[in-house]
Amino acid sequence: MEQFKYDLCVVGGAGHVGLPFALVFTHKKLNVAIYDINQSALDMIGTGRIPFMEEGAESLLSEALSSGCLTLSSDPGIIAQSKNIVITIGTPVDEFLNPEFKMITSAFEKLLPYFHDEQLLVLRSTVFPGTTDWLAQWLKSKNKSPLISFCPERVVQGKAIEEILNLPQIVCGTTCEAEQAAADLFNLIGVEIVRLTPMEGEFSKLFSNAYRYITFAIANQFYMITTSAGVDYERVMNGVKYHYPRLSGLAGAGFAAGPCLFKDTMQLNSFAKNEFFLGQAAMNVNEGLVLYVVEQLGLKKELKNMTVGLLGMAFKSNNDDVRASLSYKMKKILAFKAKNVLTTDPYVTTDSNLKPLAEVIDQSDILILCTPHKQYQNLDTKGKPVVDIWGFLGKGTLF
Repeated sequence: MEQFKYDLCVVGGAGHVGLPFALVFTHKKLNVAIYDINQSALDMIGTGRIPFMEEGAESLLSEALSSGCLTLSSDPGIIAQSKNIVITIGTPVDEFLNPEFKMITSAFEKLLPYFHDEQLLVLRSTVFPGTTDWLAQWLKSKNKSPLISFCPERVVQGKAIEEILNLPQIVCGTTCEAEQAAADLFNLIGVEIVRLTPMEGEFSKLFSNAYRYITFAIANQFYMITTSAGVDYERVMNGVKYHYPRLSGLAGAGFAAGPCLFKDTMQLNSFAKNEFFLGQAAMNVNEGLVLYVVEQLGLKKELKNMTVGLLGMAFKSNNDDVRASLSYKMKKILAFKAKNVLTTDPYVTTDSNLKPLAEVIDQSDILILCTPHKQYQNLDTKGKPVVDIWGFLGKGTLF
């Protein structure tokens, strides 16, 4: 419409969810604005640098800045100038593993003056079931009636651009008009549309992450059972999967972490009145794997006299994101068990305590592969014993 300067504004657009989304639409020649309160991230983006690892993002950012399709701002007034508003604020969980609504309500109270009835508001991050309909009613009580939609992202971090363009997009609206407006927005990037009601869509997002979290827990439970029995889990897994398609999806063992899987599983558990027993069990297994590794190591080694080196501090391989990384849980536990703990990571730039890989290997008595980065493939560990629950180094677990 004539009164809108921007086709799209991404609120929280300097982050892992918002920036790839914004760049996909600038590539389609839409006039896109990014609003974010993180000025240092905006400044970095403005110079053509991506604040985190994301495949294909740098070239799209260069293209967007050259074409003038991308505007960066820490002034919320830019929201009022945009026809479509994509909001990347989700629902976290608190220290009691219950949904924390304060963040989302506080954010919308601050954004309220900039919403117009002619706009489409799209919730993009995970929200507690019922939030989309609640938002529509809350805005109505404030005499605001924009179109409200929930269109969850379901991408793998680091490959967001590729997957935004290739995965089907779930589209939900609190009205038929809102649903169609959201579908029209995503039709601009040519993705397949799946239409659900808001509550169905909210469950679909939670189910996606809870399912993955549970499948990782199964593998980790199998790993702990076999390891305690003195059996190599990798050999069992390779044997049972060989030409047996019904178990082709059986995962390897490893730390299941990050900002979404645990959180979304606990949100679903809260909605189910703490009766999502599979989710609870998965949390106990996945979070307990770190404790299991330290316990097993303590049975074999005199940790109090040893320096332990942790290889990889990001929550997943070949990535720089440390949010909810179990590597840091490992570090905290070992701080009470070992003489010293050293850490290294080839990608992470936000931790001043990290040391060069060679130094960690040289100074450590034992190494734990926490994150299987590609740089560690065929790693020369100088004969130091290695705990490798991933089976990544081909050396097998120390236990």
